[in-house]
Amino acid sequence: MQVLVWTWVNLLFVVEAGLTMLAFGCTCQFKAVRQLLGRLACSRMAPLIAGVLAITLRLAMLPIEPVPVPGVHDEFSYLLAADTFAHGRLANPTHPLWQHFETMQIEHVPTYASMYPPLQGLLLAAGILTTGVPFAGICFEIGMMCAALCWGLRGWFPPGWAFVGAMLAVLRLSMFSYWADSYWGGALAAAGGALLFGAVPRLIGRARLRDALLAAVGIAILANTRPYEGFAFSFAAGFLLLAGARHPKLRVVLPAFAAVLVPVVACMAYYNWRVFGSPTTLPYSINRATYAVARVFLFQAPLPQPHYRHQSLYDYYAVWEAAYFLHARTLVGYLEVSLSKLQAFWQFFVGPALTVPLVAAAFTWRSRRTRALLLTAAFMAAAASLTPWYMPHYSAPATVAILAWILQGLRALRRWRPGLAAAIPAVCTLMVGIRIGMALLPIPFVLTYPMTWAATWSPHLERGAIAQRLHAAGGRHLVIVRYQPKHDPFKEYVFNDADIDRSEIVWAHDMGPAGNAELLRYFPSRRVWLLEPDRRPIQLTPYPAGQ
Repeated sequence: MQVLVWTWVNLLFVVEAGLTMLAFGCTCQFKAVRQLLGRLACSRMAPLIAGVLAITLRLAMLPIEPVPVPGVHDEFSYLLAADTFAHGRLANPTHPLWQHFETMQIEHVPTYASMYPPLQGLLLAAGILTTGVPFAGICFEIGMMCAALCWGLRGWFPPGWAFVGAMLAVLRLSMFSYWADSYWGGALAAAGGALLFGAVPRLIGRARLRDALLAAVGIAILANTRPYEGFAFSFAAGFLLLAGARHPKLRVVLPAFAAVLVPVVACMAYYNWRVFGSPTTLPYSINRATYAVARVFLFQAPLPQPHYRHQSLYDYYAVWEAAYFLHARTLVGYLEVSLSKLQAFWQFFVGPALTVPLVAAAFTWRSRRTRALLLTAAFMAAAASLTPWYMPHYSAPATVAILAWILQGLRALRRWRPGLAAAIPAVCTLMVGIRIGMALLPIPFVLTYPMTWAATWSPHLERGAIAQRLHAAGGRHLVIVRYQPKHDPFKEYVFNDADIDRSEIVWAHDMGPAGNAELLRYFPSRRVWLLEPDRRPIQLTPYPAGQ
């Protein structure tokens, strides 16, 4: 299966590379399309147009790319936050039998809650409250991202080029990528980065109150989505602002920042207190201290191995994570991990078509804009180099800078080879059509990994099908999950709703006859099932009486 996955994804790369090579011979400049985009770009409504278009296209893809089914630990954690917020709570009380429900990326002590910052969960909760499904929050996020990118790029480029950048985001990020097809997030942090980065040249120039407020909102979004990478990106933006402004208009900037960030920091402190037990205890920290051996940064020594009540948690934290972390701390491992980060970055944000403007932009190094983008890239690369982990959404705050670099390259190509500059966005558009065609053909294409604009990592779990089967049966259920030795810890089934006792289905780890008896006594009126997901076919049977 893994070979097949790589085959289809590489096939897309090969097709895109072939079309890009053909683009070098293109002489057509697509004047009609440019004129249409130019009229849209010059409108004050251009950011709104970009956002609405992103949402519309994602919804149009639902017949071939349906509402995502969660399959990754992080997704379940964010959905727990959404369920919690939708019920009007910041956190849930610790369940009396919480040891049966322990799982990855979720706190149980001091409260039962997601370990992540709250903003992604809040947007998913808004989707639940407005439409009944958290996916509506994802749609709003991608619309917000593309609108913010359009606005942000207009601070650095003329409106026409900024709109081209926003359209690239619509094509490459808002239709098939995991930012639009999972609950992991990425779009929110990209929106926050766009607001902040787009405000920098505006504050260097006229320094209007509106721009300062939007920059502060961008910082607040970053602090509550990707705090570490957001801090690095904010530091880079602040450096550019101070370096570019001869006379910083602090009387405009400081009051605006205080008006937004003081209440945001107060709310964050209150949230941390209610969820993690202290205003100064940050998200991630309790969970990592409770379960992890690996640390957040490579320069930190590993933690002592904690006691694990479940083999799957041990396999994930003490085996997989620890081995990866220790390997990354070696010279060879560090180089391998660094190369894998670059590969993941290129596969998701660039690909064959956008490699051409990416390279072309390097030849504009004398431009002040290019040097500013290089400085921003240096800050983000330095931040990424200190951690062993990387996923494309870690770079989400810098999405606007990545697109700005690509636009800088397209502008250079426009002067050198006008046909090629026009053809590259056309190649990206054509690739979307090919991706749609692959979904419509009666061939079981598997596009789940590696993460690209056309694919997402979505482990196949039969948990959703099992839940539907039990919902259809009616009543309330308790599912005791029994894993086999060498179970894949990334395929976790034990995740629960915010209110466990009132949930239609409760998922629990198998803790042996004595441990399970405690569960059976606590849930006497539920139908009890034994789920064995590692058997083929997967086994869901009534829990044996007498155990």
